[in-house]
Amino acid sequence: MLHEKDIEQIEDHGLTLEKVYRQLEKFSLGIPKTQVVTPASIGNGIEIIPDDKAEKLIAGFEKEKEKIDVIKFVPASGAATRMFKFLHEFLADYDAESESLNRYLRRKDSADLEIFFDSLNEFPFINEVRRNIRSRFPDYKKSNKGERAVFFVRAMLEEEGLNFSNLPKGLIPFHRYVKYSTTAFEEQLYEAAFYSTSRGEAQLHFTFSPQHLDAFRAHYKTIEKRVSNKTKKRFAITYSFQSGDTDTLAVTRDNFPFRDQDDKLVFRPSGHGALLKNLDEVDADLVFIKNIDNVCAAEYVEELAHWKKILAGKLLKVQKKAFAYLDLIDQGPLTEDQQNEIKSFLYKDLKIKNIPEQMDKVRALLDRPIRVCGVVPNTGAPGGGPFWVQDEDEQISLQIVETSQIDLSDPHQQAVVEEATHFNPVDLVCGLKNYKGEKFKLADYVDPNAGFISDKSVGETPIRALELPGLWNGGMAYWNTLFVQVPVETFNPVKTVNDLLGRMHRPNA
Repeated sequence: MLHEKDIEQIEDHGLTLEKVYRQLEKFSLGIPKTQVVTPASIGNGIEIIPDDKAEKLIAGFEKEKEKIDVIKFVPASGAATRMFKFLHEFLADYDAESESLNRYLRRKDSADLEIFFDSLNEFPFINEVRRNIRSRFPDYKKSNKGERAVFFVRAMLEEEGLNFSNLPKGLIPFHRYVKYSTTAFEEQLYEAAFYSTSRGEAQLHFTFSPQHLDAFRAHYKTIEKRVSNKTKKRFAITYSFQSGDTDTLAVTRDNFPFRDQDDKLVFRPSGHGALLKNLDEVDADLVFIKNIDNVCAAEYVEELAHWKKILAGKLLKVQKKAFAYLDLIDQGPLTEDQQNEIKSFLYKDLKIKNIPEQMDKVRALLDRPIRVCGVVPNTGAPGGGPFWVQDEDEQISLQIVETSQIDLSDPHQQAVVEEATHFNPVDLVCGLKNYKGEKFKLADYVDPNAGFISDKSVGETPIRALELPGLWNGGMAYWNTLFVQVPVETFNPVKTVNDLLGRMHRPNA
């Protein structure tokens, strides 16, 4: 199936022939579905931390953070196109000359469009849109309601306008204050100053797409002084790109390599699991992970930071005990009481169900990256959730699982999913170093079978695409995982532009 020119293209892309053949094998054989045993729930894998313990955890974090390197890792690679999907459809579908806007809205029965057009003055970018309309559409005020709606959306999305169609989500205005508006990128900086700081400096690492780097750099120059003055903190920002050698081959519906009109192989980004390599290159003791669009207006940040510090304090407390036990094992020999104490720690504190008898296996379970994940009560929002999972060796562990990994045609698996009480907002605090201060090699803790195959298209042609094990699900399958309930108010993603109308995105709402 592959020719000499294909091999050359594969190697130029940073891949190897062996990797590509493994990918083709997964398309042909399929990827095993994850077996969920039961949802994690309060008292069964999810902890509620009472106020008195929370204050102690925060105090522990505040004390330790000045001795360690702390960083916030923000996946920020994606374009904002999906935020405006229903507006793109509106532009393609609506003819203002032949149909009134009200009639069109009734015919389409689109709640998204009705909410959007009823709330134009509430969006943080309203003034910028109006300025663009004045410069580009001189007949705006003389136009009918439908034409004005089209002009408004075009001013938002088109390259001659605000160009939201082509901007990364991090550079879209999210919040409007009295004198200025802020992007998601600026709000991530502001928020980091409240918890991701050490020795007066807030460190952040963003994963950008190469084509957006210059825009982020230019934007930072315009906001640096403002955010530094507001927070009284210095900022150290690093960035990386999703590596080409994590891309995967696209195939036809018959699992043959898909070729473009020039007869070249087509490679696709392999989802957020590809960012595990970027995370592995971050040199820090403690890493907060949070998606670029999950921010809130400044007045709510202090409460959000309160919970971040609780999660970090929990990680440091558990990690300290694990490190002490690893040191004890390595010094050896251990008494029977010491062995039982360590096994009890695995079971009670690290939520490990299958405790081995041999101390070398116990040590291996202790000596793994640790993550503490905030989870929120299930409100029907899409996304993965916390479950007890059984692997092919019949080992049971706590995992974050996406619904795409589960065989929902199996009535039992469907029933388990329907019983879920919490979901995953991507609110993680991670420990990336072992007790000797050495970085873990994160690729050693991935479940390679936790990826999935999805149906996509190139133009009008259907294809199949392979996604690597997700960064916070299969990519961290063999970490030690703890779940802590956090308030739903800490989760404020912006999946569509209308989400910006929510209370947590409205200063002084």
